[in-house]
Amino acid sequence: MTRGPRPKENAVRRNAHPFAQALPDAAQEGRELPKALGIKTGGARRFWKTWSTAPQTQGWAETDWAELELTTKLVDALYQGELKLAGEIRQRVAKWGATVEDRARLRMTLESPEEDPQEAQEVPQAVDMDEELYKLLNGN
Repeated sequence: MTRGPRPKENAVRRNAHPFAQALPDAAQEGRELPKALGIKTGGARRFWKTWSTAPQTQGWAETDWAELELTTKLVDALYQGELKLAGEIRQRVAKWGATVEDRARLRMTLESPEEDPQEAQEVPQAVDMDEELYKLLNGN
């Protein structure tokens, strides 16, 4: 939920922001996870896959990809039990527009293309993530 009062129904924004971005809400091709990172957990692999194919990555420079590599290492450590890294990870992904509120702050919108209702959507498997979190929280 965004902050502030609800806009009037007939409100028209006349001062468009010069850095506003409208991105297509479609997955990008992405990049392969570099083997040199030595990622050990499935949670960090899912994090890489999610962010490497996110709409925000279409305009990323090499420095942005390097930041994703560093953050993926932090996520890997988080899934291995370093819970103190959660705040740092949240700050980093907020700069990329992770949540609706983050994207609003960055003046970033995701535009949905016309979709075919018969097109099957791929549902990610959440079972292994639940198992990993269970192990993490129970000290296994």
